[in-house]
Amino acid sequence: MAPFARPPSWRLFGVRLLHLNLGLVVYGLSIALTLRAGIGLGPWDVFHQGAALRTPLSIGQVMVLAGFALLLYSGFVARVRIGIGTVLNMILIGVWVDVFLARPWFPAAGGWLDGAGLFALGLALNGVATGLYITAGLGAGPRDGFVLGLAAMTRAPVRRVRTSVELVVFAVGWALGGSVGVGTIAFALGIGPAMQAGLRLFSGLERRYRRADRRVGARDAGRDAGRNAGHEAGRNAGHEAAGEVPRAATD
Repeated sequence: MAPFARPPSWRLFGVRLLHLNLGLVVYGLSIALTLRAGIGLGPWDVFHQGAALRTPLSIGQVMVLAGFALLLYSGFVARVRIGIGTVLNMILIGVWVDVFLARPWFPAAGGWLDGAGLFALGLALNGVATGLYITAGLGAGPRDGFVLGLAAMTRAPVRRVRTSVELVVFAVGWALGGSVGVGTIAFALGIGPAMQAGLRLFSGLERRYRRADRRVGARDAGRDAGRNAGHEAGRNAGHEAAGEVPRAATD
């Protein structure tokens, strides 16, 4: 597991961290809405819900534990780089799901039409949240990291590995009693376009982060070059004061 690197700018890191956490809050909200819609869930959430039904754990706690297991595999077996965003993603999405579901004012579908509306809102917010947390640039979520690590180890295409993983967790979750329905199909068909729209929505922020990173890198490189030049000038002055001729002068 790669260690966390010191950020080049703590101010920029703080902005990215705020950006990431906003994305994780919205992600938790999106999942809570699809759960309350009652018309089916995406593959991973079918698994999370099914496991929660078979254990004393809440669905949010199952999400955290599943994410932790995947993070351990990704970091120690597949050697995928773990960022602070990966760890926060693992912990906070499940926490926010439980927080929203525990609120008495949180909406719940009273019928199929209400359910379709809640699910559509949750799916759209999931795309927004994915765009938010990814463009913060602080690390992929544990499930994405797991897919990337497994693809690297098996030398299989990422799309094939992702499809296979989601089919497996869907089948296990369905067997455990997770909710499967028209929402499951809607999620499978809609999450790609929703994610693409979210990434496009926040691509401008991502470009600004990259420009800021380059400015900080150039500033630090200039500062180091100036410091090295000063050290070299000081050494040469010391040589001259001692009556020595710097090697460069004899070349």
